[in-house]
Amino acid sequence: MASNTIIKQKEEEVKKLAEKLKDATVILLTDYRGINVEDVTKLRTDLRNTNTEYKVIKNNIIKRALNANGENGLDELLEGPTAIVIGTEDYLEPSKVIYNFSKTNEFYKIKGGIIDGKVMTAEEIITLAKLPSRQDLIAQLAGALLGNISKLAVALDAVRGQKEANA
Repeated sequence: MASNTIIKQKEEEVKKLAEKLKDATVILLTDYRGINVEDVTKLRTDLRNTNTEYKVIKNNIIKRALNANGENGLDELLEGPTAIVIGTEDYLEPSKVIYNFSKTNEFYKIKGGIIDGKVMTAEEIITLAKLPSRQDLIAQLAGALLGNISKLAVALDAVRGQKEANA
C-alpha cells in the first residue's frame, strides 16, 4: 500500500502537469521505444530550441492530468512507453521536430496529441508537420509578389518606351 507522502507527491505531480497542459498549444504523445540516450539528448535539444518540453512521465499521471483539464480523448493512447511533448508557443515547429525525428528513427512513433485544444491523430499531426513553416510561406508569398511587381515594372517601362518612340 502506498504511503500518504507518496500519494501526496503524485497528486502534486499531477497538479503541476495539469497546469502545464492547460497553457499548452501543443501536446504530443510519442512512443520512444528503441532510441538511445544520444538520440534523445539531440531531440530534447532540438525541442528546447522551439521552447518545447520533452518528458517521460508515467501514463497514469499523464492521464490524470489530462482528465483534470477535462480532456480524455487521449486515454487509449496512454499504453506502453510514452513520452510527452509540451509546447506553449508555436505548435508547428515542435510537430516538425518530432516528425523529422520519427523519420530517422524507425521505432520512434507519434501516437497522437492535442493541438490548440483539438484532439488529433498521428496522421493529422504528420500532415501538419509536412506543411511549410510560417516563415517559408511568407518568403514564398514575398517572392511571388516581387516577381509580379517586377513583371509589371518591365511592362510599364515598355509602354513608356513606346510612347516616347511615338512622340
